[in-house]
Amino acid sequence: MRIIVYGTLRRKQGNSHWMTNAQLLGEHQIEGFQLYSLGHYPGVVPGDGKVICEVYRIDASTLGELDALRTKGGEYKRQLLQTPYGSAWLYVYQRPVAGRQLIDSGDWLLRDEQPEGE
Repeated sequence: MRIIVYGTLRRKQGNSHWMTNAQLLGEHQIEGFQLYSLGHYPGVVPGDGKVICEVYRIDASTLGELDALRTKGGEYKRQLLQTPYGSAWLYVYQRPVAGRQLIDSGDWLLRDEQPEGE
């Protein structure tokens, strides 16, 4: 199975250790979503934009761990998307994003390079 990661699970990010047993298949850009900063981590929601991400092959055990990390309390819900590497799961944020910072670039790694006032 495959998973799409766009924030702290990406390479060299704070939660990348969860991906230790995963195989990076490549980078990808998903359309029809917007990336928001939720503080120390991001969330994607459907919208008019793009999000830069990485696609990994993972085993059932890793998916179970990520589900425990991401879906408890209903904060995220998995959605299956098509990628150049095959279908992959994306964790979509389920709570309101009003008042949250939109990351226009769609790239969590560039979140600190937002123009002033945005």
